[in-house]
Amino acid sequence: MPHFTVVPVKDQAQASYDSLEGINWVDYRDTGQDYPDHQDTVSSDGHGNHKEDSPFLSSADASKKNDFYDKNLALFEEELDIRPKVSSLLSRLVSYTNITQGAKEHEEEESAQASRRKTPKSPNMGTLMGVYLPCLQNIFGVILFLRLTWIVGMAGIMQSLLIVLMCCSCTMLTAISMSAIATNGVVPAGGAYFMISRSLGPEFGGAVGLCFYLGTTFASAMYILGAIEIFLKYLVPQAAIFHATDPHGSDSAMLNNMRVYGSICLSLMAVVVFVGVKYVNKLASLFLACVIISIVSIYAGAIKSMTHPPEFPICMLGNRTLVRDRFDVCAKTVIKGNITMPSQLWDRFCLPGNMSSTQCDDYFIQNNVTEIQGIPGLGSGIIRENMWGSYMQKGEILEKPGLQSVDAHGAMENFGMYVSADIATSFTLLVGIFFPSATGIMAGSNRSGDLRDAQKSIPVGTILAITTTSLVYLSSVVLFGSCIEGVVLRDKFGDAVRKNLVVGTLSWPSPWVIVIGSFFSTVGAGLQSLTGAPRLLQAIAKDNIIPFLRVFGHGKTNGEPTWALLLTGLIAELGILIASLDMVAPILSMFFLMCYLFVNLACAVQTLLRTPNWRPRFKYYHWALSFLGMSMCLALMFISSWYYAIVAMGIAGMIYKYIEYQGAEKEWGDGIRGLSLSAARYALLRLEIGPPHTKNWRPQLLVLLKLDEDLHVKYPRLLTFASQLKAGKGLTIVGSVIQGNFLDSYGEMQAAEQAIKNMMEIERVKGFCQVVVASKVREGVVHLIQSCGLGGMKHNTVVMGWPYGWRQSEDPRAWKTFINTVRCTTAAHLALMVPKNVSFYPSNHERFTDGNIDVWWIVHDGGMLMLLPFLLKQHKVWRKCRMRIFTVAQMDDNSIQMKKDLATFLYQLRIEAEVEVVEMHDSDISAYTYERTLMMEQRSQMLRQMRLSSAERQREAQLVKDRHSLVRMGSLYSDEEEEVVEAPPEKVQMTWTREKCEAERRNRNNAPENFRELMSLKPDQSNVRRMHTAVKLNEVIVNRSHDARLVLLNMPGPPRNTDGDENYMEFLEVLTEGLERVLLVRGGGREVITIYS
Repeated sequence: MPHFTVVPVKDQAQASYDSLEGINWVDYRDTGQDYPDHQDTVSSDGHGNHKEDSPFLSSADASKKNDFYDKNLALFEEELDIRPKVSSLLSRLVSYTNITQGAKEHEEEESAQASRRKTPKSPNMGTLMGVYLPCLQNIFGVILFLRLTWIVGMAGIMQSLLIVLMCCSCTMLTAISMSAIATNGVVPAGGAYFMISRSLGPEFGGAVGLCFYLGTTFASAMYILGAIEIFLKYLVPQAAIFHATDPHGSDSAMLNNMRVYGSICLSLMAVVVFVGVKYVNKLASLFLACVIISIVSIYAGAIKSMTHPPEFPICMLGNRTLVRDRFDVCAKTVIKGNITMPSQLWDRFCLPGNMSSTQCDDYFIQNNVTEIQGIPGLGSGIIRENMWGSYMQKGEILEKPGLQSVDAHGAMENFGMYVSADIATSFTLLVGIFFPSATGIMAGSNRSGDLRDAQKSIPVGTILAITTTSLVYLSSVVLFGSCIEGVVLRDKFGDAVRKNLVVGTLSWPSPWVIVIGSFFSTVGAGLQSLTGAPRLLQAIAKDNIIPFLRVFGHGKTNGEPTWALLLTGLIAELGILIASLDMVAPILSMFFLMCYLFVNLACAVQTLLRTPNWRPRFKYYHWALSFLGMSMCLALMFISSWYYAIVAMGIAGMIYKYIEYQGAEKEWGDGIRGLSLSAARYALLRLEIGPPHTKNWRPQLLVLLKLDEDLHVKYPRLLTFASQLKAGKGLTIVGSVIQGNFLDSYGEMQAAEQAIKNMMEIERVKGFCQVVVASKVREGVVHLIQSCGLGGMKHNTVVMGWPYGWRQSEDPRAWKTFINTVRCTTAAHLALMVPKNVSFYPSNHERFTDGNIDVWWIVHDGGMLMLLPFLLKQHKVWRKCRMRIFTVAQMDDNSIQMKKDLATFLYQLRIEAEVEVVEMHDSDISAYTYERTLMMEQRSQMLRQMRLSSAERQREAQLVKDRHSLVRMGSLYSDEEEEVVEAPPEKVQMTWTREKCEAERRNRNNAPENFRELMSLKPDQSNVRRMHTAVKLNEVIVNRSHDARLVLLNMPGPPRNTDGDENYMEFLEVLTEGLERVLLVRGGGREVITIYS
């Protein structure tokens, strides 16, 4: 434990000022005229009131202090040396250039569910069966069989290698980050969602979890579309329902066929998943076998093509590629029985049965028909032609660069005879289409519960699977470019090779191996996605962080997510209605990239924060690799499709904000909480450099609350006022004091803290709560004033309520705590605000449509009086109110010049307000003032005499004890125990002796004399002057501001002599009589507002 030692320090007078950029700190001390050595040390008058030289006035001004003690400002006379009259301030500010500037719930739920379930079989899956093969099955998919040859043809071998390298590098870096997270403790079901939410918090976890869910759902749609494309294009073309009526309508007919068959296929798959996932899991090995056999057949065919390339001739007209299934012979004429006859190709380009060239297509007549080999083989050297890209626009005809061709205009009706591009292509589009074939790396982490040693198997299996698939993709790109003719590679649907699957033409022993194998593998992948997505949604819903998803956490009695499956089916149907594999692929690329980006971010944040719980068993990670992976994910998102990227990020952002504002509070020990802590520590250390500049000064509040016997906030409008003043900006600390022993009152303290937090939430106060237990309320308040806040984030303003009913209380402690707090804030250089009649203050739901906020600027107090109305007017409650500033002119002041100067001052402060200068002429002290002072002093004297007798004092204490025996809650403004005497015995017993009887008789005889003494009492002249100020000021203020929405007023300081404390309370009462809402303001001794930019 650290040791703290309190050492008394001699404070030099020069040290009481902070010379940072013109900031003047003001100590509330006398000029030290009674102390000859006042320049050397800070002195005290024995009541805790420090003294110092005035920072506002020169010594010449200070020597004339008696000039300020005129009757109209006698209430402020003890402070006029350090808080000058407004007139004297304005006279010194002629040019205005010398103004100073200033995870627990989840674990419980899991354990509760585990106790209800049967004891499962012990996990026994190893790296190969548990991680490696499932990852292979998820990574290899539809893109490899349907689009990789087309990507190589369009982008060329070099750019295709770059695409594959970018995507696989991104997934490899993500796998390294994922391995670090997955080996940092147990990862239950939920995979990526669980890892991200527990590393980055519920907001990020929910946003990324839903992105991962949407990606998996759209992946199922993509696999179904791939399966339907194989079915309709290569397996059973006759099954097409819609047929093109013209050559240009073939695309729309195909899309409609895809929509119909895709919807049917999705429905069947959903039924299979609903009936039982066990069938899907049993078929998984079959689907994986199909994938492996298909890939092996591609390699076998490529090797065989070196010696015996397969026969797939392509018919070329000039340098244009013809659709091969539209005619039988690749020639213009055929010889039948020594007779030259027009071929079917001739009939397609010319009028049937006519050998005349005049009625033929110009391009057909002028160019020759040739036949080239579609699969030249590995040793043909075709790799040189396929090395570089050949991007095409939509509708552009596939042409072979090396063939001779006469450029002639062909008829549009013959356009359907040529193989053309169905979409415009570019490098960025191909990246978006290929990336889904690199996804699927989370399959191993999703199965962590079934693994014998998850912390070893997940990293090894995942990284090996990515390495294997990356090598397969890279080698496939090179093999395709080395074996297949360029125009065939660019032919997406195999129109040039008699509607064969292009990759199937290379395979051995037959193209059907690839067609059937790819069909089953895509169906299997679709089933896997349709099985995994609802479970992911169910995991998110059960975490209860997104309220509107709660319904999807329910399912069948065996836990199958029925409602989640229904929603997944509906979202997948949206993807199927898009109907184009090339348009769906970039959508799910966005969602997967977003998920991988946050996996990398989670690893990087945890590594940099070095949280104590961050101890991954996988050691081959580094924050730089995670940042590189994160950057690559972000780059790939915008490379693929910038508008999809913005939409995906917008969806994630909206989910994040929704969870932040509406979601359940979760504490999972996430890294973002640690990041916030580090950022807060850094910011607090920066604040330690020095006090804020005047331009940045705003009231940082400590609100002192009073609680009743039931621990309810007695005056909640204090919090309302604080929220209106702060509007969520800066620091607000709400404090309260419980009287008693800390050991006995700890539970009560926690209950009080919760009650205050609930009230803060109701009143929309953004801040912190602090409740202290102290033997005396007065001491507790002093502790709060001294110790609240941390470092540079401390309060500079105290807000406290008015001690209502102090006159009726016979106990002086009712108001002594209040005055003591005023003195403490002054000593601590803190500003003070006392809202009087706070129950009349407006709630947050009220609106003032008109009215005034009146500021009575009597002495210059650092500018607080000008700043507070400006801050209040930022809130909707006070926005429509106008601001009026009144100041007081004495007999020797030029009120006209004062008004001009004040208007100029406000103009330079950029504050809009009406300016009024109120002249207070010297007038004789009225009889009312004299009588009011006399009554005040008589009351004080009477109460003092009532407390003379020890027996009376004890009896009164007993009454107080009886009256408050049930009250354990301390008031901020009254201590419940005596300050000097010990607690009285439960029963007072008196033994009467002769001496006591005589003393009692003498006391009774003296009573009339005491009464006569009270009646003949003459009031103190100083009190008469102060009462005169209070009465006169009150008359003026009530006359001008009786209908104001709020009156702000300088709060006079308490007297240095504590004997006059009770009179001070009376002065404040007289000063504020007849006003509905008053805010007494006392500055902290520094400038808080400036005219400079």
